[in-house]
Amino acid sequence: MNQRTVRTFSIDKIVDFKQYLFAWSQQFETLVWLDSNNYKQAFSSFDCALAVEEFTAIKTDYQHAFEKLKEYQTITKDYIFGYISYDVKNDVEQMTSNNLDELDFADLYFFQPQKLIFIKGTQVEFHYLKMVADEIDADFKEIKQGLQPTTETKKSTLEIKLRIPKEQYYTKVAKVIEHIKRGDIYEANFCQEFYAENSTIDPFEVYAHLNDISTPPFGAFLKMDAHYVLSASPERYLKKEDTKVISQPIKGTAKRVTNKMDDEKIAVDLSRDEKERAENVMIVDLVRNDLSKTANIGTVKVEELCKIHSFKQVHQMISTVVSEVGEKMHPVEILRSTFPMGSMTGAPKVSAMNIIENLEVTKRGVYSGAVGYFTPENDFDFNVVIRSILYNEEKKYVSYSVGSAITAKSTPEKEYEECLLKAKAMKFVLTNAKTPVLQVLE
Repeated sequence: MNQRTVRTFSIDKIVDFKQYLFAWSQQFETLVWLDSNNYKQAFSSFDCALAVEEFTAIKTDYQHAFEKLKEYQTITKDYIFGYISYDVKNDVEQMTSNNLDELDFADLYFFQPQKLIFIKGTQVEFHYLKMVADEIDADFKEIKQGLQPTTETKKSTLEIKLRIPKEQYYTKVAKVIEHIKRGDIYEANFCQEFYAENSTIDPFEVYAHLNDISTPPFGAFLKMDAHYVLSASPERYLKKEDTKVISQPIKGTAKRVTNKMDDEKIAVDLSRDEKERAENVMIVDLVRNDLSKTANIGTVKVEELCKIHSFKQVHQMISTVVSEVGEKMHPVEILRSTFPMGSMTGAPKVSAMNIIENLEVTKRGVYSGAVGYFTPENDFDFNVVIRSILYNEEKKYVSYSVGSAITAKSTPEKEYEECLLKAKAMKFVLTNAKTPVLQVLE
């Protein structure tokens, strides 16, 4: 039985409508906003989606998290939106996370929205639960009026600090390299946190700025009471489309510059960089192995290997790995068997996770987890939570983390530089710098 009433409208000024829609969303206590920023990419289901107002929800710690999600998704049989934090790894591999956590997010959270709106080209689709279906016309009219929120957030001056001092970072990366030389692992993604205490931001404004200077294909804004995720992610973790499963790991980063010829040379150099290609291929092998756990025999394939994709701030090396699953394969099992994503862990995965857990000082939480959704047809799509700001409004705590893949060819100095490059956009929007972003990145 269809739980939702669907109405479709054609919009002439879709760019304006999209901005009005995001502004309209600010009134709700619970929301997920997903934005592809019209990035030309394969496997896209919509340009933008807004899910607001809980009808039902699941919020839990990592213990039996995937089993609880599986039960919730099976019973609900509807669209559900939310996130899986990195620390749900503890459910998959019987590990622990004892590092510092100042953000206090639940380990896993999903909700069934009362109101769901998709933008597809110039079409806007309202998918409302039948109990609120009579509000579609009024909401559509209100959104079109473009009314801006009247609430004001008093912003404070942020003093951004590093959780790991530079010299200590060098020492920790050297320890990862020692593990690699001993043969414990081939690669590990080591992360560090930047944070600001006693700080108040306007998360909607900061996200809009971050999204504008990044225009990522997997942008996401999540609000759950006082907890916010502001994500400018360029990376897809996993998508299920009927019986096809798609993973698109990123490994390999280079800065962008304003001079076109220099910028093109940087992209070509990245495509030929042996270290970056080696990182990417290692993670592709890991993803192939993960997908094979649920795939039909012989269906795991690499559709794209080490291709360079250019975003506003960085060039990235991205691969695409696909598989086919049986019609009866539960979608949550596909997520469980691949979580956490290889691009944020290392190879072999469990050994890498144990090493980075011991060397990192902050609990990752939602960072390097995933934000996304399930459909009533058991499909799903999730990003990787990177290039993202996390905010606890009650504690006035702002956090963003960055990481890089450590291999045998790594040097602590270059890895540190890569982290600073990845952190530029978040620092830029939080400190309200006035310099054009490309100049900042140079």
